[in-house]
Amino acid sequence: MVTKTKRILIVDREPYHQKIVQTCLKTMAGWDVILAASSSEGLRMAELEQPDAILLEARMPQINGVAFLKILRSNPATKSIPVIFLTIEPSLTERAKFLQVGAVGAIAKPFDPITLVTKITETLGWTRED
Repeated sequence: MVTKTKRILIVDREPYHQKIVQTCLKTMAGWDVILAASSSEGLRMAELEQPDAILLEARMPQINGVAFLKILRSNPATKSIPVIFLTIEPSLTERAKFLQVGAVGAIAKPFDPITLVTKITETLGWTRED
């Protein structure tokens, strides 16, 4: 049985954060990574690329994480893509809060690059073989 490579969209305005996450996901899991430096670009890429999941910085300018999720969920083409916040916003790492706004999980920044893939797979209910 051939398993397809997971495709993850990272939406973060900081190139440094994008690179760290991209390197972790490619090196440790072999996943394909798509980068977006703004929320509007992230919304376009989500519709165009149909990633398996989105890692979203909650504190984006113009369209913040909560507004991003509302727009994403209102589009039939993107409404079922799971979103995990990568954030320094303490309230969004509380389970009730991120579920309330439509995310499936949250990972606090700073995060441990060694355990990032494990946290993502556990949050999404994936196995490493998925």
